[in-house]
Amino acid sequence: MTAMQSQKTQQFRTIFISDVHLGSKAAKAEFLIDFLRHHEAETIFLVGDIVDGWRLRRSWHWPQLHNDVVQKLLRQARKGVNITYIAGNHDEFLRMFQGTHFGGIEVADRAIHIGADGKRYLIIHGDQFDAVVVNARWLAYLGDRAYDLAMFANRVVARVRRAMGLPYWSLSSWAKVTVKQAVNFIGAFQDVLTEEARRSEVDGVICGHIHHAAMETFGDLRYINTGDWVESCTAVVEHFDGRMEIIHWPHVRAQEVPTEKFVPVLIDGRVPGKATGRAVEAA
Repeated sequence: MTAMQSQKTQQFRTIFISDVHLGSKAAKAEFLIDFLRHHEAETIFLVGDIVDGWRLRRSWHWPQLHNDVVQKLLRQARKGVNITYIAGNHDEFLRMFQGTHFGGIEVADRAIHIGADGKRYLIIHGDQFDAVVVNARWLAYLGDRAYDLAMFANRVVARVRRAMGLPYWSLSSWAKVTVKQAVNFIGAFQDVLTEEARRSEVDGVICGHIHHAAMETFGDLRYINTGDWVESCTAVVEHFDGRMEIIHWPHVRAQEVPTEKFVPVLIDGRVPGKATGRAVEAA
């Protein structure tokens, strides 16, 4: 019996998930189903890019596992779990349905979440502050194609490591925190989202979009990124005392690997609390 099969269901106040990209070959739907089977909450926020409309428009890819994720969430909603779907750029078609309920799941562009400790968080995908997505759609689509290639390389590396009995390791995640331009983009994204939280008069922001899970404090504001389910397979959970935690779900089914906590990467040269308030431009 694996660790995934033997682990008991854990209860949380809130679960935050983003960037699943159902409809793409990179989506690790089986890991997300395992995660949802072993983690339950009173409230679930789907923080954008759950469905990848960009990929589905290019070519249809919807295996049974992707349908299973949707059905799992719909069953949770029927059981009384409060689920809010925050639209992202890959599922932006949902923004025209703000305020609508689909099977008990409410669609929104942004939301305010009040934690058990009274802290208020802005919940937003974050693409609204990505200059490439906002001002150069053609470049965003081009970048999306390049990301497909990166994900293909990621899958090849994963297969080789699995054949060698090694645990899952994401080539793309490693590059993201190693390449200087990518590190600078992550830092700038954190700045601009933190500034938006300040303008919204809340205590912090919970977002997705850049596929890099993080939990940091800048001045008096909290920045939390949920990560993704195509590279790192991470989610943010809120405990019943209001404490937030990033969970890095085990990647290799065949091995008994315990759930490990995510260790955030420090961004060199950052000044906590300093924000630009401008849209982020990729270097």
